[in-house]
Amino acid sequence: MKYKLEWTYKLKGHDGVTFQSDWLEGEIALGVGEDIEKSGKGKELIYHDEMGTTWTTKEMRKLLAEIEEEPSDLTVYFDGGFNKAAYQAGLGAVIYYKQGKKRYRIRANEQFDEIDNNNEAEYAAIYFALNLLEEMGVHHMVCEFKGDSQGVLMQLKGDWPCYEENLNRWLDRIEEKIQKLSIEARFTPIPRTENKEADKLATQALEGKIINSKMQVL
Repeated sequence: MKYKLEWTYKLKGHDGVTFQSDWLEGEIALGVGEDIEKSGKGKELIYHDEMGTTWTTKEMRKLLAEIEEEPSDLTVYFDGGFNKAAYQAGLGAVIYYKQGKKRYRIRANEQFDEIDNNNEAEYAAIYFALNLLEEMGVHHMVCEFKGDSQGVLMQLKGDWPCYEENLNRWLDRIEEKIQKLSIEARFTPIPRTENKEADKLATQALEGKIINSKMQVL
């Protein structure tokens, strides 16, 4: 989660001038806010988070202490593979996130039966990733989902219509899960070359190689 500061600079004989910062990491935002307040030149200082909530400096100190061990700064790569002969899907998900001062990566996949086409496999992969986030305890966070299926992502964003009944059922499941976790989902199309990790996991799932790993990354 990132935060933006807003404060009014005190001027003698003037109501003051209002400033806003760029989006900052929580600890940096708090440090800047504390410096502004110590200078005595700033008033009405508030912090905005990406979910639209506002905080005072005192509330920010408490918030950052509470979320120190919770996952944050989440980026999810997903991909779905499809075996037409067997009507099976291979689902792959890679989750990068921050916990405390360290960054981690989760790699996981799953084989899924009774899939009709590749688009449905992509929806199933997103739902699989959302279940992983739920297992991690993710809630009230901004999560960016990246995949190489532009059509599916545009439908998830609501920019393109979806006419297939089976895909609309997946859309409903995904939207319900997003609401349950109270996350702000952002969907970003990427080239297949940038989605190799999730693509490999989906392929391995179709081959029967099931993976679920977590490691610290730099």
